[in-house]
Amino acid sequence: MGLFSKLFKGPEPDMEKSKVNASKVRALFNQAVDKGDEYRLIVGYTEDVKRFNYGFVHGSKTKIGNLIVGWNAITKTIVALPTVPDLSECGEPTYYRKDEILKAYRNKYPTDAFVIYPDRKGYIGINAYEWLEDESLYIYLYQKEELEAFTDFFQNEFSTK
Repeated sequence: MGLFSKLFKGPEPDMEKSKVNASKVRALFNQAVDKGDEYRLIVGYTEDVKRFNYGFVHGSKTKIGNLIVGWNAITKTIVALPTVPDLSECGEPTYYRKDEILKAYRNKYPTDAFVIYPDRKGYIGINAYEWLEDESLYIYLYQKEELEAFTDFFQNEFSTK
């Protein structure tokens, strides 16, 4: 049994497919976001489908919006770019700048999510995991190191106390 099988209790990730998808994620983000190369990236999802309905899983009752999430530590900005699991298209990016948001924190219950309140009218909860494997719902991607870096940035630089 390999290390990944022990960690994930499932099939080992296809690292080549993950690498190809990471390249597609970067290309899509750079195409949609001005100065996209200045952002580090993770992939997550949101169930806030009213705001990010572009990423609906078509043909499914599950309403999950896939997101490419970029962050820039210098400008303390997070960008959420809705997309679809096969990375064929994307919607419009939404920018969250720390000095312009009402509140941000990491919610551990009932799900582990990064929650941002841009104003009093709504919020976004970004769910992100080390490995997304269900290709019918998510972008197939292994992202342990980048998720750790994003978590550190969010907790120490972006969240409000």
